[in-house]
Amino acid sequence: MLPWAISLAMASIVWRWALDGEFGMFNHTLKQLNIIDENIFWLATGEIAFPIQILIGILVSIPFTTTVFLGGLSSVSLELYDAGKMDGTTKLNEFFYITLPLIKPFINIAVVINLINVFNSFPIIWVLTEGGPANSTDILITYLYKLAFKFGKIGNASALSLIMFSILIILVLIYAKVQIKNEE
Repeated sequence: MLPWAISLAMASIVWRWALDGEFGMFNHTLKQLNIIDENIFWLATGEIAFPIQILIGILVSIPFTTTVFLGGLSSVSLELYDAGKMDGTTKLNEFFYITLPLIKPFINIAVVINLINVFNSFPIIWVLTEGGPANSTDILITYLYKLAFKFGKIGNASALSLIMFSILIILVLIYAKVQIKNEE
C-alpha cells in the first residue's frame, strides 16, 4: 500500500533518484550485475523516458486496484463455491462463472478510476521530466500546465481543460455503454 499511500510527487522523486543517469540505483545495480558497462540515461530521451513513466504510473496504481479487487472478492459468498463444488465444477469454471461475474462491478470501478488517474498523472511526468526532453513526454495535463503557468495563456488552458474533461466523460460513457451491452 506504500506506493498508493504516499503522494505521487514523493514517489516520483524516489523514481527520479533511482533512474538518475550518473548516480542512480538502477545503473549501479546493473553495473554490479555486469549487465551494463556504461551508465544509461533513462530520462534523457523520450523513447526511454515515456515508457518508464507509463510503467511507474502502472506500478503506483497497483495497490489501489488490488484493494478494490480484494474488496470485491471478500463480498463473494463462500457458499457459492461450496455449491459449485457439489456440482463438480473445476477451479477454472469457478473463476469464470462465480468469481468474475460477481466482482465485475468492482472491476468496472477500478477501470474507471484508473482511466481518470491516467489523465491526471501530472506529478509523475512533471517531477521526472517536466514533459521533456523536447516535449517528448508531454501529455495533455502537462501541456495544460505549461500553457497556463509558463506561457500565461489561461484562456487556452481553460479551454483545454474543458476538452480534457469532455474526453474523460466520453470515454467513461463509452466504457459504461460497452459494459451494459455485455451484461445483456
